[in-house]
Order: sequence, then C-alpha cells, then structure tokens
Amino acid sequence: MNKDEKFIITINRELGSGGRTVGRKLAEQLGVKYYDKAIIQGLTEKYGLTAEEIEQLKAQEKPSWWGELQERCKSLLSSNRQEKPSTSAMFETERKILERLAHEESCVVAGRSGFLIFRDYPNSLNVFIQASTEYRIERLMKKQGITYAAALDTLDMVDEGRETYLKKYSDRSRYDTRNYDIMLSMDGMTEDDAVAVIMEYVNRKR
Repeated sequence: MNKDEKFIITINRELGSGGRTVGRKLAEQLGVKYYDKAIIQGLTEKYGLTAEEIEQLKAQEKPSWWGELQERCKSLLSSNRQEKPSTSAMFETERKILERLAHEESCVVAGRSGFLIFRDYPNSLNVFIQASTEYRIERLMKKQGITYAAALDTLDMVDEGRETYLKKYSDRSRYDTRNYDIMLSMDGMTEDDAVAVIMEYVNRKR
C-alpha cells in the first residue's frame, strides 16, 4: 500500500479486542477519515436508505457526496418508513456507501465486511485485530459493566453472528489468514502499540 496515493485500510476485529480504537487512532495518525459499521449501518437503518437511493445521490455529482448523503438523511427524519431492510439489501447499501467514500478519499474503515468489499481494491491494506478470550472478556466487563458470564455469552453470540454474516457473502471464514495483510494479537499490546506496528508496515511498503 502506498500512502502517498489514495488508499483504503480495513480493520476487521473481534469484539473486545480494541480494534475500533486502533482504527480511530490509525486514521488520526494518517490524517484521514474513519468510518465504522455503526456509522454506515446507522444511516441505512435509521433512515431506511436503499441501494437505489444511494445511486441517485451518486448521480447528482455533488462536490461533497458524504455531506449530501447526510443532508438527505436529515430530510428523511419526518418520513414514516417502518420496514427494516433485508440483510442482503443492507449489505448492498453499505457496500455502495463505502465504495463511494473510498473513491473520493483515503480512509480507514472498521467493520466485518470492509475487507470483503475492498479485497480487489488496488491500493489497500487489510488488518485483523484479535485477542485471547480472557483479554476480550476483561475488556468487555470493564467497558459495559457486566459479569464474566454475560461477557462470555456476548462474545460467543457476536462471534457466531459475524462469522455467519460473512459466510453469507463469501466462501471464507473471517479467521482465514488469506483475507489479511496484517494480523495482530492485542495481548500484551496497547492500542498505540498496534498503530505503531501498522504504521511501520505502511511506511515500509511505500
């Protein structure tokens, strides 16, 4: 990946590993925007945007497509859309949003489908952030104020859900090493340590 040209870095991560924080800090250090699943999915779910509406916005050729999308979302606040989009429709809409963002500017994307969407992108870096179960449980207990048992149940549920989601759209497991350029275990590392490792790789690949 050449950081002197337009690039995309995807961060796939296990819940409780700190991957989202790593993504934010990495984006800050690179001076680019950060987008995660919550941002993109929040738009599609809250405002009921469809892939077709995304295409309509793209066709308008506004100087700032993301700003135009946000304005469109605001205009939909008074709508009465109640139907939840299907998983397939959601994935397609997210894909179109992310592809448009990557087309316009360099960015860091954290989310379970990022590396899949950008696997053929010419100037990209795909990173997987993981950690031991104990590390993840401890982090989740502190962050959410829940018991050990509740944290373990949450991890199991989320891990299974993410794996199922990915396999619906690809023939690979999210744990398949072929998906990534870098895989990091957060045990014994801070988020800043992880960012430093990724940055070292990026700087060497110039």
